[in-house]
Amino acid sequence: MKFLSFLGALFLLSQVNCTSADKPIEADIVIYGGTSAAVIAAVQAKKSGKSVIVVSPDRHLGGLSSGGLGFTDTGDKSVIGGLSRDFYHRVYRHYADSAAWQWERREDYGNRGQGTPAIDGSARTMWIFEPHVAEQIFENYVDEYDLQVHRDEWLDRENGVEKAGGRIVSITTLSGKTYRGKMFLDATYEGDLMAAAGVSYHVGREANSVYGEQWNGVQVGVLHHKHWFAADISPYKVPGDSTSGLLYGVSSEHPGEYGEGDHRVQAYCFRMCLSNHPDNRVVFPKPDNYNPEHYELLARVFASGWRETFEKFDEIPNKKTDTNNHGPFSTDFIGMNYDYPEASYERRKEIIKAHEDYQKGLMYFLANDVKVPEEVREEMAQWGLAKDEFTDNGHWPHQLYIREARRMVGQYVMTEHDTFSERTISDPVGMGSYTLDSHNVQRYVKPDGFVQNEGDIGVHPKEGPYQISYGSLVPKREECTNLLVPVCVSSSHIAFGSIRMEPVFMILGQSAALAASLAIEQGVGVQDVPYADLEAQLLNEQQVLKK
Repeated sequence: MKFLSFLGALFLLSQVNCTSADKPIEADIVIYGGTSAAVIAAVQAKKSGKSVIVVSPDRHLGGLSSGGLGFTDTGDKSVIGGLSRDFYHRVYRHYADSAAWQWERREDYGNRGQGTPAIDGSARTMWIFEPHVAEQIFENYVDEYDLQVHRDEWLDRENGVEKAGGRIVSITTLSGKTYRGKMFLDATYEGDLMAAAGVSYHVGREANSVYGEQWNGVQVGVLHHKHWFAADISPYKVPGDSTSGLLYGVSSEHPGEYGEGDHRVQAYCFRMCLSNHPDNRVVFPKPDNYNPEHYELLARVFASGWRETFEKFDEIPNKKTDTNNHGPFSTDFIGMNYDYPEASYERRKEIIKAHEDYQKGLMYFLANDVKVPEEVREEMAQWGLAKDEFTDNGHWPHQLYIREARRMVGQYVMTEHDTFSERTISDPVGMGSYTLDSHNVQRYVKPDGFVQNEGDIGVHPKEGPYQISYGSLVPKREECTNLLVPVCVSSSHIAFGSIRMEPVFMILGQSAALAASLAIEQGVGVQDVPYADLEAQLLNEQQVLKK
């Protein structure tokens, strides 16, 4: 009898476990994503007294802010407020401790940021930092606010969104977990939840005619920054012989006419953290599938006299860099990401691996190939991957720089006219200020037979910082009434080029969480949140809404 009772108890226990596993996990606000915006939104939800779950595909939190982009794109730092500013204040506090300076002395650090000192003592903020420092700050937020974070949970993009009456009821991940909430935030770089929920979006560049813009569509002949071929370089395997075939990375397609829309997406890369400290440097390895022919175009650029290899080895603390793309042929893997925004998870992994292979091969080429000028090779020999960063991933960043993927077409579409302050924003939830910035989109053959890049744009906002509309976080009413999108915001390609900065994503994540909390409290859809009430709470949380 005791044995039978034991079996009965086991049976009942198994039934309880089964029921528990199948039961939806509930919270007031469900945030999908592991980016900086996701973490900050969760913090604000907790501050607003709401239960919240972060459902993160990523194991590492913080997106690009902890994934190598430590040389922050600040723009006008005075309009970075709220929890976004708190993040940079926490960076400041970290580096105020002498123990944080392991590989160099604080007084020897160059203290240079993007248009601002890296360390702003008067405002007690620091804008430049190491990847592991940023990740620890995000983890500190998780601990301090007791955030519930479910990692490595990937939305079932085919069948994982349940809707009823124009609202998301729940989302289900590939592991089988179901998350039920009153409000949902899509805080991914890709906009996967937004798309799966049936919300309108755009991929690629709109034609200039769509929103009456100048800098949006195909920009053939427009050469900003220094990321174009200043010399006449042949794109053919045998220079000057079009019958010999094109070099790797050059497209045979017509680039399109100026101002036309297209499906193309600006280039991605990894923001590498490099070190030139002998005790904290990992020599660039030779990739298994290394092919020096992939870098022949760069060899020809060097042969033309170009010598700007190290101009974007931007200094971060402890003798490290945030190394970004620079020049006509660099870390941007131009033209190799067009299908990423809509691709399956499996295809995305292939694209990410191709970017990693390309960039690791580029580093090996620069350090070793005899076609690289000797002085460049000698300088590259001083550098390597930072040994104390990304230690669980071979010292390689865990986040590809998804500069742009899907962009929502929501209640209000931000365009270059808004970034130029040519239209009145009646419902600001934050401000942007960075240059309207797009990296190259394609590499093509000009009619004269030489190679050129296209799509690199850098245009300053005409009136300084500009306001970002609450309507750009909100889907159309008929599509979904309980979703906010603080990363893949409703904007044109070129407006997104300014908005898409990490401090702004954190600002918008916080604002979205405040709006979600108000919507819950007032029992309304996100489109009907009274702006006066939202504005009061934004200001109370130290968001900056006007300059």
